[in-house]
Amino acid sequence: MREFTHEARPMRVVLRAGASVTAVPDEVERLGLRRVLVVSGPRGAATARTVADALGDACVGVHAEARMHVPAEVADRAVEVVHAADADGCVAVGGGSAIGLGKVIALSTGLPLTAVPSTYSGSEMTPVWGLTEDGVKRTGRDPSVLPRSVVYDPELTRSLPVALTVTSGVNAVAHAAEALYAPDASPLVALTAEEGVRAMVDALPELAASPVDLAARGRALYGAWLCGAALGATTMGLHHKLCHVLGGTFGLPHAETHTVLLPYVLAHNAPAAPAAMTSLGRALDTDDAPLALRELAVGLGAPRTLAELGLARADLTVAARAAAEQAYPNPRKVTAEGVLDLLRAAYHGVRP
Repeated sequence: MREFTHEARPMRVVLRAGASVTAVPDEVERLGLRRVLVVSGPRGAATARTVADALGDACVGVHAEARMHVPAEVADRAVEVVHAADADGCVAVGGGSAIGLGKVIALSTGLPLTAVPSTYSGSEMTPVWGLTEDGVKRTGRDPSVLPRSVVYDPELTRSLPVALTVTSGVNAVAHAAEALYAPDASPLVALTAEEGVRAMVDALPELAASPVDLAARGRALYGAWLCGAALGATTMGLHHKLCHVLGGTFGLPHAETHTVLLPYVLAHNAPAAPAAMTSLGRALDTDDAPLALRELAVGLGAPRTLAELGLARADLTVAARAAAEQAYPNPRKVTAEGVLDLLRAAYHGVRP
């Protein structure tokens, strides 16, 4: 008998074409909100304004200043705007940066959050928040940051560039992969994670060939939902902690860093996580999940190395030491030497 503990978190999820306009007002009304602030990043401002227009008088403005890794000064400014507008809720429209900012607003103010993702980052499904201050990204878990409603609209993702589609999709796969070997995984989490990976890797080649394919966009969002839900129910391991170090300290782009690192972290952890590798292998239809993921991503044009992302060779030792100093569960013991070996492999792009 397999022993486990599983905790389900309350949340509504809506997935349908056009939902960002048709469903968001309904979700806001259902929560009893009358003065919501819409937040986004600068590149997503036009989409955010479309959502704001659909909300009509229930929207008190658009704050389009979200930035990657949620710098503390950006978060402080957003909270000021929330208070100045006397907002009673927040709608985050965009990728991980926008939803990350919405989470920190929820953490700071206690206001309910509605998420409208435009990428496959999966942050909307987790109670994990992140904040970067003085070059250090810290994260935490708090149920107050979990969106009350998540609205998935494949129409929003049709204009997502192929390069970001691929790296954002592999980012989602990383969530499921770490959930599979998390110490607090359950049978339901394992099933969710495996199905999420299968859906995402099936959709990505189709989207690389036809980015506006609405059905494939919907399948990718379905996969992102499942991968994010698996992560939201479990504890992050080496891969996510290392990505936070590289992003928060060295400013590396989030999805691209996940994409380059994931095969190497999986290869590093594989001897200590055979069941997880078996599940990933089924989803990927392979007996070498780390290599299959790398070949999928690189074959679709994703970056191959940490060097391409701007990391300096001298930063490898610093990053390895920082990752090893943090306490978190991982199937294989984390040492500075072991992390440095995998970082060197990812830096040069050798076969995982």
